[in-house]
Amino acid sequence: MEVSHRVFVVSVLLLLLASGSFSIDNFHQPFPIVEPDPGHTKLRLSRKGLEAISRINTPIAAVAVIGPYRSGKSFLLNQLLSLSCYKGFGVGHMRDTKTKGIWVWGTPVEMDIDGVRTSVFYLDTEGFESVGKSNVYDDRIFALATVMSSVLIYNLPETVREADISRLSFAVELAEEFYGRVKGQDVAFEPAKLLWLIQRDFLEGKTVKEMVDEALRHVPNTDGDKNIDQVNQIRDSLAVMGDNSTAFSLPQPHLMRTKLCDLKDEELDPMYVKKREQLKELVASVIRPKIVQGKPLNGKEFVSFLEKILEALNKGEIPSTGSLVEVFNKGIVERCLKLYGDRMGKLRLPMPEQSLQDIHETSREEAMKTFDELHFGRHHAKRSFEQLDEEIKEVQKNVLMANEYQSSRVCEALYTRCEDNMDQLQVLKLPSMAKFNAGFLQCNQSFERECIGPSKANYEQRMIKMMGKSRSLFIKEYNQRLFNWLVAFSLIMVMVGRFIIKFILVEMAAWILFIFLETYTRIFWSSESLYYNPVWHYIVSTWEAIVYNPILDLDRWAIPIGCMVALSILYWRCYGRRKHKPRWLLPMYSSHKSGPNRPRSD
Repeated sequence: MEVSHRVFVVSVLLLLLASGSFSIDNFHQPFPIVEPDPGHTKLRLSRKGLEAISRINTPIAAVAVIGPYRSGKSFLLNQLLSLSCYKGFGVGHMRDTKTKGIWVWGTPVEMDIDGVRTSVFYLDTEGFESVGKSNVYDDRIFALATVMSSVLIYNLPETVREADISRLSFAVELAEEFYGRVKGQDVAFEPAKLLWLIQRDFLEGKTVKEMVDEALRHVPNTDGDKNIDQVNQIRDSLAVMGDNSTAFSLPQPHLMRTKLCDLKDEELDPMYVKKREQLKELVASVIRPKIVQGKPLNGKEFVSFLEKILEALNKGEIPSTGSLVEVFNKGIVERCLKLYGDRMGKLRLPMPEQSLQDIHETSREEAMKTFDELHFGRHHAKRSFEQLDEEIKEVQKNVLMANEYQSSRVCEALYTRCEDNMDQLQVLKLPSMAKFNAGFLQCNQSFERECIGPSKANYEQRMIKMMGKSRSLFIKEYNQRLFNWLVAFSLIMVMVGRFIIKFILVEMAAWILFIFLETYTRIFWSSESLYYNPVWHYIVSTWEAIVYNPILDLDRWAIPIGCMVALSILYWRCYGRRKHKPRWLLPMYSSHKSGPNRPRSD
């Protein structure tokens, strides 16, 4: 019993393997090439369908039918292939859609197109607007069919609705977007031949082409209505299709739609049969091999192209037709604007204008690059791109204003500090040209180093005027103040030599200096010629060497040094001469007091 059970299991496995190999070998049936994932949000490839395509070595063309669910797409494909419902694509009358994903008829129709033997595959797509699916899934199916096909048949019942135009516009833009991501944004999208197929019995005085053209015509918008602008923008996005579209009407084959699969041609409406044959001829006349970047694709190349497109579609975050593309791109614009704003917000202002401009350009380029990577839709993205550019300019304007303010604040502080320093140098206790020049140079250097930004040029002009004025005023008063200081110094030295140190030579030298300054210069030199005299230059050089040098700034230390000298002299006068009997080499003043042993005179 156990042996017979094992034999039965092995037999079943062999039968399953045999049936599997038979199904693979028999390509005269439909195969799925793209299937939905369990969540019905993304797509995945089916190896059986890809095998049916990849085995073809000749150029490939594809005819895809898209449209709402339960609109007769599968039945239409069977009619184009001259197949019954039971041998061709599955036709369903249930509420849920029969076709899931994208299916291909395994046996291509061989045609001679412009002298080139071409294998034409027919593709059946899952209908959109069915229950239990997301808009994103529908859009991916629509876009993928748009990219894959050589002829795209848009199967619509009765008429062209605004929603149909919007969905097609979005699908074309989606296809164009991800085609660009795969092949490069600089590669032009090569759209399929679009065939508007309207299933309608009567057209009230106008052709189906006129009806489609009227539906696609721009809506006048003299009042600038935003909603009408959006409607016209949808039509603009179809411009990529150009004149590469046509329209065809097909009447209903029979009133009993649920029995169509059981009816023969002679039982169908004769007008339908006639129009169906005309449709076959129209499709055959517009079919061309699938061309990517100027090259027709064979089976393996077509499969490789399909894999890349599907990977991009599943990987990329895309909006749905239920939410406007502008809303999607608005989030991308805000993200890129924040990236730019964060980069600019980290700057330490003020900074040189050219450096700020360079950082702006780098940050803008990075933001725009991010936008190019994340945005959706070439036509819709144009407006979002312009919006991002305008908002970046606004942020840049604010940064420039902040930089100008900070530059003005810093330069104003430096200017005020330099002005105060110049005022202090004007009232030095001991005038020194060397100290003034050092302060002048230090002020210039600090201003040149720390004052940066757009306000620098303006404050530089103010600095030049202020510094020049201060220098002229200092030089004008310098000689006179120095002359007065020398006169006062000579009188002070007279008092010191006479009453403090009682050194007659010091007193005599001081008197000579005083008499020279007050009499000789006034008699023989004018005030102008005095300052140009070599003797005066010598006096000035000596004064500068004493008052201000790398070792000592006498103006700063004059009072402490004077106090120390005065204390030293006082100490010497009070205590030093008692301990040490001075032996002066030079004559000193004598007190001439009477000693105790001096004889009294008679």
